[in-house]
Amino acid sequence: MKQAVLLSLLFSGILCAEDWPQFLGPRRDGTYHGKALPKWPADGPKQLGKRNIGAGFAGPSVANGKLYLFHRQNEKEILECMDAASGAVIWKSIAEATYVDQFGFDNGPRAVPTVHEGSVYTLGANGIVKSTDALTGRLNWTIDCRKTFGADKGFFGFAFAPLVHGKNLLLNISGKKGGVIALDTATGKLRWTTTQDEASYASPIIANFNNIPHALFFTRAGLASVNPADGAVNFTHPWQPAIRASVNACTPVAAGNLIFISTSYGKGATVLAVNGKKIEAVWSSDTSLSCHYSSVVHHDGFLYGFHGRQERGCELRCVEMKTGKVQWSFPGLRAGSVMLAGKELLIFTERGELLRCAATPKFFRATARVQIMGATVRAYPALANGKLYVRNGGKLICVKVGE
Repeated sequence: MKQAVLLSLLFSGILCAEDWPQFLGPRRDGTYHGKALPKWPADGPKQLGKRNIGAGFAGPSVANGKLYLFHRQNEKEILECMDAASGAVIWKSIAEATYVDQFGFDNGPRAVPTVHEGSVYTLGANGIVKSTDALTGRLNWTIDCRKTFGADKGFFGFAFAPLVHGKNLLLNISGKKGGVIALDTATGKLRWTTTQDEASYASPIIANFNNIPHALFFTRAGLASVNPADGAVNFTHPWQPAIRASVNACTPVAAGNLIFISTSYGKGATVLAVNGKKIEAVWSSDTSLSCHYSSVVHHDGFLYGFHGRQERGCELRCVEMKTGKVQWSFPGLRAGSVMLAGKELLIFTERGELLRCAATPKFFRATARVQIMGATVRAYPALANGKLYVRNGGKLICVKVGE
């Protein structure tokens, strides 16, 4: 009974504003265009509820009144759909989970589910791609990328979020039979392959330059822009740390004709200017905004994100995109995630703190700072319809941050 009450509280409320159907939100850029967030109470936004969940780094997705959670309980990998009004579990899709992290980290799924036109697309830690009916939980199709394409799980398993463009599901699977691939969203059949780049942990995005769509993949080798319709390569730019024990994990940012990519391990960040199918490096630096694993957001020509290695402690920074000049830096938060709600930043740290501040290059000043859950939080939150959904390795919570 108690659990049912918590579930009801977790998902209660009038749905309005904007959904969060995939990693980094509707536009895959970390922005929320819902109603402006009101001032919070002195002790922080109200917690609406919480529930116990399984392992994993995959944040939730919210679409059409449903919340989709991809997690692992014991030896089962579970995609779970819950009703947003009542909290009732509508369906669960359960499969055997065999992934074992070679470094002893979390064995759960890493990739946020992608909800698109009635289907939920998931990528398990061991490379299993699935399409599931969003209403019923019926399996549409499944592909084992390790068996089908000879894909390699890398250091930490498969972690990027699948990207839908038209009828194509875009993936960077690092296989002997293709690096970047497109599967038919309806059938799972292979539509095209391109590049031989190893997979990274960065999720791809779609960017438009001169009204032409580019699928931007930050692979282990660097940036690759491909035509999302047929896989033709527009341009590439190598960007990989010198040491083998390194990862590229920060999702690219596109603004105007500029592209930002960033890693750590002594390599740092660069901004590239796009001119047709040619690119030019605008700046490169390891001292501006070198992102270890988290992604950044862009607002009015400035980038906001965490600079530095996670295990050494990061600094929250604002950097001018066109120059790489650091506008301000705030230490002490360690590492975390940043999203943009209107003209405000919401920062959620690994330690479970939620901060709120104006997105301005002039200064950093937290207007709210509250501990809302325990460590360690690495999954990207979902902000949907005025509610912030956050998970760690054992809990999912919901706090009311807006209307």
